[in-house]
Amino acid sequence: MSEYQDDARDNRAEYRHDTVTGHEYDGIREFDNRLPNWWLMIMYGSMVFALLYWIVFHTLEIKPLPREKFAQEMLKAQEAELERMAKAGVSNESLLLMVEIPAKMEEGRELFVKHCVACHLDDGRGLVGPNLTDDAWVYGCEPMDQLKIVNEGVAAKGMPAWLNQLGPSRVQTVVAYLQTLKNTNAPNGKAPEGEPCPE
Repeated sequence: MSEYQDDARDNRAEYRHDTVTGHEYDGIREFDNRLPNWWLMIMYGSMVFALLYWIVFHTLEIKPLPREKFAQEMLKAQEAELERMAKAGVSNESLLLMVEIPAKMEEGRELFVKHCVACHLDDGRGLVGPNLTDDAWVYGCEPMDQLKIVNEGVAAKGMPAWLNQLGPSRVQTVVAYLQTLKNTNAPNGKAPEGEPCPE
């Protein structure tokens, strides 16, 4: 018998002696084998990574979560797209794109509350001016129709022209905000005026 075979036999015997659990079922013995080092390193590494991830992203909030980072990247992309559209001129699409940008909607709401509540109330349900929360619009359903009305006003109805007071970009922001009021049907709103808008 070779020296190699003797070593193999001795190692096998020692291994079985150290790791057998004493459980046996149907001739099958259960061994309590030591886990390989690579497996243990992965397990401990995963635990350390999870702890660091929790501290960095959830406890100290040093970095944004992947979902928040994605939202930030999408916001940058939307703003870049809006800027490209603005260079080409205002359109229904550019006004609707503003709705997706929270900062623009916050600005639009602030402008609406500051300048429009006297006639439309703070939730847009209408007072002197028409209800902006229903599906009927007096001068057109498209954002560009509404932009024209806000820019030029309707003197016969008491609607002032806001273009000179607010400037083009702020008027566009207000009109974009109006899109968020459509079809919200605020309670106790003024009766619909004009034609219902197609869906």
